[in-house]
Amino acid sequence: MRRVVITGMGAITPLGNDVETFWNNLLAGHSGAGAITHFDAAKFKTRSACEVKGFDAEKYLERKEARKTDPVTHYAIAATDEALKSSGLLASDVERDEVGIIWGSGIGGMRTFEEQVIEFGKGDGTPRFNPFFIPKTLIDSTSGWLAMRYGFRGINYTAVSACATSNTCLMDAFNYVRWGKAEVMIAGGSEAAVTMGGIGGFNAMKALSTRNDDPQSASRPYDAERDGFVMGEGAGALVLESLEHAQRRGATIVAEIIGAGMSADAYHLTATHPEGLGVRLALNRALKDAAIRCDEVDYINTHATSTPDGDLNELKAIQAVFGEHVRRMNISATKSMTGHLLGAAGAVEAIACINALQHDLVPPTINIHQLDAGVPPDFNLTPGKAVQRKVNIAMSNTFGFGGHNAIVLFKKFVG
Repeated sequence: MRRVVITGMGAITPLGNDVETFWNNLLAGHSGAGAITHFDAAKFKTRSACEVKGFDAEKYLERKEARKTDPVTHYAIAATDEALKSSGLLASDVERDEVGIIWGSGIGGMRTFEEQVIEFGKGDGTPRFNPFFIPKTLIDSTSGWLAMRYGFRGINYTAVSACATSNTCLMDAFNYVRWGKAEVMIAGGSEAAVTMGGIGGFNAMKALSTRNDDPQSASRPYDAERDGFVMGEGAGALVLESLEHAQRRGATIVAEIIGAGMSADAYHLTATHPEGLGVRLALNRALKDAAIRCDEVDYINTHATSTPDGDLNELKAIQAVFGEHVRRMNISATKSMTGHLLGAAGAVEAIACINALQHDLVPPTINIHQLDAGVPPDFNLTPGKAVQRKVNIAMSNTFGFGGHNAIVLFKKFVG
């Protein structure tokens, strides 16, 4: 099978609206959390989130197009624009009939759905809906908009696996390229669920932190007093190519994808397996797929959302697979800074992993004030500050409601 490389990245995040700003704020240990501004959250149990800041859709789209699309698509277009620009793909003689897109979202156009249904509820029952109501809310609309925007007529669809979504998209794109079914694929995910329904729904599940008095410390993976995740939003986009195609056009290669693994917990709709059995399977499958030993992994960006059970169950799985090597590798939970971007989490965290490879720097886990007693003593969770170390192979873990596990392995590129 062919080698698959990354030649472009783009990011819209609570820490910045481009890859460089996002990465620098990660290294600095900044939190993207603050009071919710997208709606009046005064009566909600959770009143803070990690929102995208200073974003203007009309910087990327004409006003008419922006009004036809939901923020979940706005974020996707902005991130993909950056990824394509950084890859130089559009400036080359690439055959656009052969460029594919796999784009995902865990929830899709939730803001549009809420606005339209609330507006309908205010009336006399006469159905008056925006003609773009359905296209704006459908999860697959974003991949369609991206194809139309750039004229890419290759493989095109949407994958949904909750919070594992964009890793699933990356994995599928990786497979199409290495199997020779495509030369170039755009893959990623976007989410815009900081809405009344998003916050209210997760509150009803008791999944969100209610630490409203200090939102910047609310997302605290592995801390003894963590009380749930902080909602994030944004998008991450990556350009994948066969090594041969990238080299032929003289592209700058930022990393290589070497393997991926998936599994199902088959245990509970929202809770992870208490011993991490499904996660173990995905970890082992990713290592086998990449044909590497566990002691070759230098860094794991963990799923670690800041939920009481989920954080520890993931560590149990990692310890079961990696054994004593956990002492020699770094782990960090960048959701402590970005919040949980749901279906966009995997793509954004992949970008963090790739930057770690490029710069030999591991971003920190912030907000560990008192380490949970259940965290095994051998783990290096990179608390508080970024760490300079050799990073040759990095792993990104994502797990979604429904028990979906998707893990991707990246390697420093060597020609």
